[in-house]
Parts: sequence; C-alpha cells; structure tokens
Amino acid sequence: MAFDGPCASGSGIVSGPCAMTSPQQIPAAELSELIGAIYDCSLDPQRWAATCRKIAQRCDSAGGGICVHDLKQIQNDQLYVFGYEPEFLQKFGARYAESPMAAADVLSNAGDVSALSMERFHLHDSAFYREVLQPHGVLDIIWFPALRTGGRMASLHASRSGESLHYQQSDLALFELLAPHVCRALAISDALDIQVLSSEVLKRTLDGLAAGVFLAARDGRVVYMNTAAERQVRSGTAMRLIDNRLSPVHPAARAALTQAIQDSGREGADMRTKDHAIGIPGGTGGGYVATLLPIADGRRAGVLAPFAASVAVFIQDPVQAPLMPGEAFGRLHGLTGGELRVLMALSQGLGGMEAAGVLGVGEPTIRTHLQRIYSKTGTSRQGDLLRLLHHSTPPTRHQTRLAD
Repeated sequence: MAFDGPCASGSGIVSGPCAMTSPQQIPAAELSELIGAIYDCSLDPQRWAATCRKIAQRCDSAGGGICVHDLKQIQNDQLYVFGYEPEFLQKFGARYAESPMAAADVLSNAGDVSALSMERFHLHDSAFYREVLQPHGVLDIIWFPALRTGGRMASLHASRSGESLHYQQSDLALFELLAPHVCRALAISDALDIQVLSSEVLKRTLDGLAAGVFLAARDGRVVYMNTAAERQVRSGTAMRLIDNRLSPVHPAARAALTQAIQDSGREGADMRTKDHAIGIPGGTGGGYVATLLPIADGRRAGVLAPFAASVAVFIQDPVQAPLMPGEAFGRLHGLTGGELRVLMALSQGLGGMEAAGVLGVGEPTIRTHLQRIYSKTGTSRQGDLLRLLHHSTPPTRHQTRLAD
C-alpha cells in the first residue's frame, strides 16, 4: 500500500524520511513471538490487552486497543484499550459515526490498513479532529477492520499523541504484516465463543430435564450424559455403563437396547418413535422406559463419524412424580381457583370424598367443580382429564432436585 500522508510532527511538516522501525528490521525471533502472542489470544481473549500493547510499542504508539462498532446502532465499544482518558473514550464513542474511520470501514475489507493522516481523509479539516482528537492530544490513529459478524465490526488500532510524528510507510507495513494474523485470531475466537456458548446453553437445558439423556455413537459408546442420566447410572438399579456403553441390568432389555441403538445408528435410519420404546426393568422392581431417537447429521459420513453421536436415548422413570403445571393449565382452560384446587387434589390420587375432606368442602361441591372442569377441558372422564393434565407437564425437574 502506498502511503500518501506527510511525515509531520504536531507543529508542521518535517523534511526527510522519519527514523522508524520497518518490519524487516524487527528481529525474526521477536516478530515470531509477537505473531505467536496474537494467536494465543484466540484461545484466551484476555491476552489481547497485553498483545495490543506489544503491537503499539512496535510502532511507537502511546495508545491502542480493539474497538467493536455496531454498524446498525452506530455504537462504539472499546475493548482492551489503553493510553486514553475516560473523557476521550466517551466522546470518541459518542461521535464515532462522524469519524473518518467509520466512513472508511464501510467500504474496507478486513485487514485493510489505514491511518488518519493519509491525505484522502483530510484530517485537519474535519470537525472530528478539531473537536474530538485535538483537545485530547491525539495526533494520529492507525487501524484496520479485523472482523465483521452480525452487523458488528471489530478493528484493532494504535494512536500517537503530543509531539510524535504521524504514522509512516514503515508503520503501515508493520500493521499490514500483522493484520492477517489478527483477523484469523479474532475469527477463531469468535467461532469458539459461539460454539462454547451454544454447548453451555445446551448443557444447561439438558441438565434441567427430568429424563436421562444419553447420546451414543453408532457402536453404542456414550459420548454425553445429562445430570439425570448420570444419576440413573449411579443408582445402578436398572441401568449401568459397561465399557462406556449402556448396559441394562435385565438381560432381555440389554439385548433389545443394544440392537435398537445399532439400528438407530445406521445411515438413513428413520425408525418411528413407537418402535423405539423399550422397557428396562429394575433389579428390585420398577425400572425405566427408554425412547430412542436417531440423530440425522449429514456430517456423520466424515472422518469424525466414529466419535459423533448417532442416537439419543431418553430414559424416564414412570414412577417419578412430575411437576404439575398448576396455574398454567388452569389459565389455559379458564379454570377458577376452586376448580383448579379440585383438579390438583385429584391429580395426587385422592378420591372425591378424600378431596372434599382435604379441601374442606362437601362432596357435591367436588362433583360440581369436576363437571365444570370436564366441560372446559373437553373431557368426560376423570382418567381422560388426568391424562390431559399429565401431557401438559413440562419435562423438567423440580427446582429442589437441581443440586442432586
């Protein structure tokens, strides 16, 4: 890139080349260390603070950092910045949309290096320079856009102040050398942030389910268990892990589950849900019901296929008392408070006379409420009503069980 700016100090034009360090003059070991520090930031973003300082020091800059610009809301957030007064950062952010940087970055590609002292920006003729930069002693800024994502753009910059010289060709050459590495590091970090965020949110969601969730590979190896699944395995009454594979205690259930996982893990498997239901008796009575769901993923044919989950196994204890929806169910069907209390009493297995005693009302009142509930819910029998309520139950655990 040809540099079209002057080699000037704060007081005027200076004749002759400026004595600045070019990338070629940086020792290879030091340059390698600097590039290595940039890539370290992709895994530990907090390292950007120190790395931005190192980059700024290489081009004799007193300030710098990373800015994140919201192109839709015209906002500017400063990250890992140093060398600035809080008042300047506030004013700079408020008036960023007026800056030559904002206008240039709309048309620039990631990694395109610019300096405000370039002739095309007419820096000293701008109100932004006179009202924002000059009052705080900022002489020049060198920067490049490094990442665009979701209407936001991140750029890395450095700045000079006081009696320093404007940025020269050697400074732009250094930034051009580092820009591709910074762009890649930010892109890697952004992708990792999205993946980590997605996996953390998914984990928290699955851990909130009452059913045990096992994700298994085609060969039956378990690659993930939620909290409920871990609890089921720890109890060992009906389900165990042997060689990291699901192994029901009951022999017939073990054979059926193993075969079902193999069938579900086949490429193109599309078994119906009813064909996946498997009873898993416990050693001392009771047990679980397992439901299998093939995971369709076109990437399973790739090199990572042996390690990818190909089937989800949901294991539910039928005896586990669900968390009834209560008020939500009542609002859905327009039940009164008295009707809802009757319904919740019946859902606990109480008969009409027992419910009347618990609620302190007569049995005829219970029957009247029940008839009104039937009418509002479109049911005609108590069994159908309770099934409707049960089907409205969220598949989440009681809050008191979150610490289990």
